[in-house]
Amino acid sequence: MLDNFWFNVEFGINHVLNINAYDHLLFLVVLTVSYLFKDWKRVILLVSTFTLGHTISLVFAAYDIISVNGQLIEFLIPVTILIVALFNVFTAGKGAQSKKAGVLFLSTLFFGLIHGFGFARDFRMVAGKMENKFFLLVEFALGIEISQVIIVFMVLFLGFLAQTIFRFSKRDWIMVISAIVVGLVIPMILKSDFLA
Repeated sequence: MLDNFWFNVEFGINHVLNINAYDHLLFLVVLTVSYLFKDWKRVILLVSTFTLGHTISLVFAAYDIISVNGQLIEFLIPVTILIVALFNVFTAGKGAQSKKAGVLFLSTLFFGLIHGFGFARDFRMVAGKMENKFFLLVEFALGIEISQVIIVFMVLFLGFLAQTIFRFSKRDWIMVISAIVVGLVIPMILKSDFLA
């Protein structure tokens, strides 16, 4: 039983930290780059909102409640990353993340749903014909949350280094990182089968 628990948690951790599927990492980077260490509670809540959306869509998929066009989802995932990155670029240094908290949390929940549907087919294969998928869903979500917290603290730490040691302004740090992510996701969008 404990072996299954750790296997499922590790499965969730590897889902996020898989370098070949770096879209999740890019989303976490642009979601957290505009925050500082003092904002860690808010960032964890934001990331947990993303996990909630991700898990809800896996529930829909695991229990065959909703089926979504895979090509559309594979197109929308980099689009969600692009939206957040561009939001960062246009609002860098303006404190928009704290002024529009409700909109930010709702959009993060929605983006979590989209990203979860992107993994739904693989998750359905793992869940197979299991009668009780609930524990698998919870353990997988725990693994996702653990890995996301690791990424968040890495982004916050790198931001701290860039802004204190290398003297980047907060605005410049947000702009540079978000612009790099924009440059990475545009080819992902253009290569999408949905556009073919």
